[in-house]
Amino acid sequence: MSTTNTPDTHALEKELLEFLEGRTGTAWDADTDLFDAGGLSSLFAMQVVVHLEKTYAIAVRGADLRLDNFRTVRRMAELVARLQAPAAGGRRG
Repeated sequence: MSTTNTPDTHALEKELLEFLEGRTGTAWDADTDLFDAGGLSSLFAMQVVVHLEKTYAIAVRGADLRLDNFRTVRRMAELVARLQAPAAGGRRG
């Protein structure tokens, strides 16, 4: 059950790792559980959500706000990529 790391998610991961390192002063691995490692609190996670929404022009709502989507940088990058994908299919609003 491995996930593919596409060039798009790789660039997202790199940016997110730089953002987190700048905010926490710690270098993180893309697969580190940030909650277990003490790198992310629920309050800081909400700041990360705002960062993702502003930086990548996405809206994180409803079921996408689950902590599991923010547990690792890799999961955050996959979430952003998934939320950006529907734009091509045309959303009803």
